Amino acid sequence: MWFERRRRERPGIFRRAAAGAWHVPAGFVLLARTPKLWPLAILPAVLAVVCVVTGFFLGLFVIPVLEKVLVPGEGKIAEQLGFLLTLALWVGTLIAGMILGLAVALLLSSPILEKISRMVEAQVRGGVIEHYRGLGWEMLQSFKGSMYLVFSAPVVLLLSLIPLVGPVVGTLWGAHALAFQQTDTPLARRGRDFRARRAWHRRYRAESIGFGLAGLVTLFVPVLNLLIGPVLATGGTLLVIEFEEGVPAPDPADAGSAGAPSPSS
Repeated sequence: MWFERRRRERPGIFRRAAAGAWHVPAGFVLLARTPKLWPLAILPAVLAVVCVVTGFFLGLFVIPVLEKVLVPGEGKIAEQLGFLLTLALWVGTLIAGMILGLAVALLLSSPILEKISRMVEAQVRGGVIEHYRGLGWEMLQSFKGSMYLVFSAPVVLLLSLIPLVGPVVGTLWGAHALAFQQTDTPLARRGRDFRARRAWHRRYRAESIGFGLAGLVTLFVPVLNLLIGPVLATGGTLLVIEFEEGVPAPDPADAGSAGAPSPSS
């Protein structure tokens, strides 16, 4: 039947998500192998560290206030439910604070990250696609994507307050917003406006969320999280190039090869 043939043609959702997540370590590999990118990576890395740590401690600071407002007092709800609400509040607030901090860092360093993206594209495909709408239009689209990530932080917090499933749903939304922002620049260079970019992420939903989840996990990995900004800019560019043109990202398991599994194969 047609749906059986379609299922054979496209990998399963988890394989596609893994293919998207693959581009985060691929970003590390390409960044490490390209010394000319290192000077550009310094400022975004410093901003990311400062802003993410600030967001984390901001979350710690507001948690007691939110607990008083959002969690019913002892005796008003079951003890188990109160514990789940408190746990969800802690997880959601800390993740939301870190996402907000990262969003601010990416916004402040967006001109440098855009240059990194261009250099990566030129290196991988031999040239940079220049859309007729120009650099100003591209920067405006990048700003819209940054705001999308900024406003995702309170959404993550609100979703995380839903018992049991809330933290999972909130994290998935944060992953989507992060992937959306980190692919803005290369997609805008290909002439896609905000609505077209949303359609692109719907088409590659699993791969996009897989990439965003890998980025969020990297936030919690010591040392690696120092380079989160330039690495995600590099990985997001590789993601777009692979899906748009079939040029695979470098293999993180072998720095001498250039073959990541293609989600379309």
